[in-house]
Amino acid sequence: MCLGEKIAQLRKKSGWSQEELAEKTEVSRQAVSKWESGQSVPDLERLLVLSRLFGVTTDYLLKDELDASDQDRGHPDQDGTKSQRSVSMEEAKDFLFLRQKAAYRIALATFLCILSPIALILLCATAETGGLSLPEALAGCLGVVAMLLLVAAAVGIFIYTGAQSSSYAFLEKEAFSIASDVREMVRQRQKQYRRTYTGANILGAFLCILAPVPLFMGAFLAEEREMLLVLCLCLTIILAGLGVAAFITAGVKWAAMEKLLGEGDYSPREKRLENGIGRIYWPLITAIYLAWSFLGNDWHITWVVWPLAGVLFGAVKALANKFVGS
Repeated sequence: MCLGEKIAQLRKKSGWSQEELAEKTEVSRQAVSKWESGQSVPDLERLLVLSRLFGVTTDYLLKDELDASDQDRGHPDQDGTKSQRSVSMEEAKDFLFLRQKAAYRIALATFLCILSPIALILLCATAETGGLSLPEALAGCLGVVAMLLLVAAAVGIFIYTGAQSSSYAFLEKEAFSIASDVREMVRQRQKQYRRTYTGANILGAFLCILAPVPLFMGAFLAEEREMLLVLCLCLTIILAGLGVAAFITAGVKWAAMEKLLGEGDYSPREKRLENGIGRIYWPLITAIYLAWSFLGNDWHITWVVWPLAGVLFGAVKALANKFVGS
């Protein structure tokens, strides 16, 4: 069997069209067609990409005498490494189930982090206005303790969630392949979930956009009633937290399906782009958050950096994608 026939056979086994394979290898559909018809051959870089995508060694692609069954058993390549792992139907279903549960845990943990300053804000404001018979310093101390307890609970949830999915860490770090029946199962679930995913994103955007409304209303209506303004600020934080939680709940589930399919943000090109941007973007956002928080001592406001950064990251990536693509 020649190289072109092997590419066509492996492509069909994976359930991909020529257009899909072209997108994954960053070439045109015509180039894939020429590979399969024997009119041209992939260069070395594309051969390595095809090897990772199909879960076979480069020897199998280039040598006619190698049998495909050897690859299914994961025989080692010349350098002693094994061919990429294949995800079974059972593993795929288990991974999607774990990520579904993880979506709610991650959303809850994030919500707790966003809510964490509320206790500090309420205690300090109540003590300052005389509504609480506690010294302001003690009220502030109790507020900080409450904030740290919420953050600690959130971190514990994050760690537990990560441990639950640790057996599938290879999906993020290594190349893998899935059979056509597994791919079809994931596509069906993705199709069924699309409406819910879209609705959750609309809800999240709606809540995040409306979140400042209570604060603005409090600023205009509270006048000298400082406590009312504080309550409006807390409501703003809660609405923002609910919006972010809606984004996360839908996004984690959707991302799990895209990860198995190797599409969207998890296509080879998008992963390289996101990793490259993320190495610069998130350390910069962290530096801005810490500088603003420590220099201005505005911890009750600086939390807004994170939901804004999350929304802007998509826009930054889209601009970078367009720039790189051009």
